[in-house]
Amino acid sequence: MLDLHAPLRPKRKKQWVDFLVQFRWVVVIFVVLPISFTIYFLTYLGDIRSELKSFKRRQREHDENVLKVVNRLKQRNPKKDGLVCTARKPFIAVGMRNVDYKRARHFEVDLSAFRNILDIDKESMIARVEPLVNMGQISRVTVPMNLALAVVAELDDLTVGGLINGYGIEGSSHLYGLFSDTVVAMEVVLADGRVVRATKDNEYSDLFYAIPWSQGTIGFLVSADIRLIPVKEYMKVTCKPVRGNLKELAQAYADSFAPRDGDPAKVPDFVETMIYTQTEAVVTTGKYASKQEAQRKGNAINELGWWFKPWFYQHCQTALTRGQFVEYIPTREYYHRHTRSIYWEGKLILPFADQWWFRWCFGWLMPPKVSLLKATQGEAIRNYYHDMHVIQDMLVPLYKVSDALEFLHNEMEVYPVWLCPHRLFKLPVKTMVHPEPGFELHHRQGDTNYAQMYTDIGLYYAPAAVLRGEEFNGVEAVRRFEKWLIQSHGFQPQYAVSELSEKDFWRMFDGELYEECRRKYKAVGTFMSIYYKSKKGRKTEKEVYEAEQAMLESAYAEKTSLG
Repeated sequence: MLDLHAPLRPKRKKQWVDFLVQFRWVVVIFVVLPISFTIYFLTYLGDIRSELKSFKRRQREHDENVLKVVNRLKQRNPKKDGLVCTARKPFIAVGMRNVDYKRARHFEVDLSAFRNILDIDKESMIARVEPLVNMGQISRVTVPMNLALAVVAELDDLTVGGLINGYGIEGSSHLYGLFSDTVVAMEVVLADGRVVRATKDNEYSDLFYAIPWSQGTIGFLVSADIRLIPVKEYMKVTCKPVRGNLKELAQAYADSFAPRDGDPAKVPDFVETMIYTQTEAVVTTGKYASKQEAQRKGNAINELGWWFKPWFYQHCQTALTRGQFVEYIPTREYYHRHTRSIYWEGKLILPFADQWWFRWCFGWLMPPKVSLLKATQGEAIRNYYHDMHVIQDMLVPLYKVSDALEFLHNEMEVYPVWLCPHRLFKLPVKTMVHPEPGFELHHRQGDTNYAQMYTDIGLYYAPAAVLRGEEFNGVEAVRRFEKWLIQSHGFQPQYAVSELSEKDFWRMFDGELYEECRRKYKAVGTFMSIYYKSKKGRKTEKEVYEAEQAMLESAYAEKTSLG
């Protein structure tokens, strides 16, 4: 996948932590995988038990749990207790960043009971779910009904709450936008204990638009109504090899879902591109197909969900040698195609896990839970990954993808690279992430009058310099990466490790609506500000308190001047 020859940088001296990382697979095999499998199985049993309950009973239990959250908030003494956060352990998050803010004094609220599907309304095409419902759970219920969320994030463990409060994307996002764009309503517990329902056109519309990307720093999301779409039993998947320079690869990617002649019949239901080297990529597109079509004579069916099957990204890579091919994959198995290998991170975690013998004998244990990987890595390995490993997504306008790929190749040289398009809608208010001003005047490829086409460029691997044993400064590389993003009107999802200063954070994101809602709904002084929640490193109580006081003082000054 990478050019590991001719060294470009000085050789790096190996340290003791290199050997811990090299042999970490021992801990993963004998500790992480068995415990992960047990947790997955017990969680599955819990989900089945929940599904046996009537929707009416689930709703009653939900209302009781919401009341517990309200009562818990009312027990807090702002002068003695710390800022409010969930009772979830710091390492339990699907992302590279550890939840360091919980190391400071804080007031915990337990949301662990909120993991039920409350209703599936086939008439209004709405799923009402609690925040800890994950993608594997919801797809297991809806797909047999020939229904699905409009955007189903690929990894099973990703939760509704994380995808709304943070960000979520999938191969259908070129049609429907980010995960939060498919939300119709949110039920939120505010800092003062009020429970409100926010929609785009009611009295809490500002809250509705402010919550996405806020990382739970405005209120507690306790349920969401999410849009459903009709689906078919199979996905007709086409894997097309592409060769050329990075600019040509980027153009082939754009043409795969945004045809230059504007023919809507050429727009696929799903699309992603995986760039394997600086000159080779595979464009993958999908169209929903019926069971009857898939089972026609001569059609190839790939039941990807079996534990012994080759990993999806490696399966697609065979198009570079065998040429373009078409196959039919069961819809739910296609949705979660990257789960077992965690995209291609599984290759770094367990270098032999993609081999046929491991897949057949132990593939049923995959994947390891990300939370357990983080819990067992220790401070030294954690710091090593921050410096020698890249897990980043960058959201950039479609027309800047080729420039971004050139920049990333020169700075990090991480392959494979994942490309996934998404619409960024022009909304009635300016949210934390928003299209470029006046984008609709340029009529660029993929854009419409109501949405600008963006692309998520995903980097999830070790840089080539690290694999060659050369020096690599991950901190400086990420800083240059973030600077480029700010200059290019791009955005960095907050699950990743960030080096942004507070000033640069608010240059990347628009904070006006966010701060307005924080003050209006009394989140300031109750919930930690998003920058301090996302910031790398330990957060001291003093640091957080001073930041919150500065915000309160500025809010008071503003109110006084208006008065």
